Amino acid sequence: MSRTICWFKNDLRVDDNPALAEAARAGAVLAVYCVDGGFAADSAYGAPKLGAHRRGFIGQALVALGVRLRALGVPLVVAVGEPENLLVRLAKANGADSVWTAAETAPEEADQLTRVRAALRGIDVALHATRPNTMHDRADLPFDLDDMPRVFTRFRRRIERAGRPTRPIAAPSRAAGLDPVDYAGIEIFDPADWSPTGTLFVGGEPAAQRHLADYLWRSQAVTHYKQTRGQLTGENFSSKLSPWLARGCLSVRRIADELARFELEIAANESTYWLVLELRWREFFHWVLARHGGRLFARGGLLQRRDRPRATEAAVIKAWRSGRTGMPFVDANMRELAATGYMSNRGRQNVASYFARELRQDWRWGAAWFEAQLIDYDVASNWGNWANIAGVGTDKRDHGFDVLAQAHYYDRDAEYVSYWLPELEALPRTLRHTPWLADADALAATGYPQIACLPACWQGLARNGTGASI
Repeated sequence: MSRTICWFKNDLRVDDNPALAEAARAGAVLAVYCVDGGFAADSAYGAPKLGAHRRGFIGQALVALGVRLRALGVPLVVAVGEPENLLVRLAKANGADSVWTAAETAPEEADQLTRVRAALRGIDVALHATRPNTMHDRADLPFDLDDMPRVFTRFRRRIERAGRPTRPIAAPSRAAGLDPVDYAGIEIFDPADWSPTGTLFVGGEPAAQRHLADYLWRSQAVTHYKQTRGQLTGENFSSKLSPWLARGCLSVRRIADELARFELEIAANESTYWLVLELRWREFFHWVLARHGGRLFARGGLLQRRDRPRATEAAVIKAWRSGRTGMPFVDANMRELAATGYMSNRGRQNVASYFARELRQDWRWGAAWFEAQLIDYDVASNWGNWANIAGVGTDKRDHGFDVLAQAHYYDRDAEYVSYWLPELEALPRTLRHTPWLADADALAATGYPQIACLPACWQGLARNGTGASI
């Protein structure tokens, strides 16, 4: 029997995993996950590329993946080193003649794939890249990638006319595992050593499947998704599928397929459509990245703007990261991010807008901090959304968020900021979004910082105690 390797990256599942399915058809399988230098590296923007929250989630997901693969008869090797070295060693030692993995479009990940392909070619081992975790295969897009619509609305319309997304495939019912495995010269790593950090999410495919079933079929919370998605707290105000989707514990095709079945069997309304719309936004940014590559990460972005802020003031960036800017709505969200590795979509938009527009810092430093902190970090969605908010992405409308108006609208009773900023409980609730209006001595006694950036238009809005309806 032929021998093959399935190289796992951000596809930590057995269900709807094309690379695993193809490897199982090709021969006896050895599953490999590489703990490469990126796990300890810093980005060019003064932040680690991988923070503790996501690392703990990945550790849980790898433990769960090992259990699922062993049930199929496939061993999982989690090894320390660069994949272009590890995969060559393992292929040579174990007589593998092919490696299967998911395709990549982000520049760093695509470069890594290129290095691995070249290294394997040197020992006459083929690298096969299967479709990534997208709703549509590239070949099934209703346009050439060179003609990728620049605006989401046009993309959505063409995708919707194209019909149903690619259907998911079932997990292999069984597979031949490569046994015994020669680990000579390989440093084995135990992913259980990456301790969970107290986040609300448990990594792994079983937890992902339970959550999807609960959100759709048991609670049916998806039926009010559009009405609640802008909220800041609560268990089911949004789908919260993103951590498992980002690490590939769930495939987006499985989510879309289950949602279509729910609409057919239970209910189809504006909210179920809105969740599909959010999946299409994720799809849009994936193909934007595939089309434009590294341009998405430039300060001027896809629009090549030369007027975007260049500042990288250490004290300002530190205050934003630590939730000490003096703007409570921003600070509360940033403290939630630090504590949990998660933040609501509403919060993400506002803290990003404040960083890039009111604090006037180079937006890429904010995006890189999200990369470090978010448990559900997805390269295309994160950098695509940040670019749009900074006014350099796919949306030519150059509008930020009125953070104070949003705070009053989405946190009317200041419950959210009171929870994450307990020092503000010393102030009247009516001043917790605008502590700069409090008596100077009272504010100083709280230990909360005086705001560093207060647009004049916010003074009147704060004194009126009103918030614009979004």
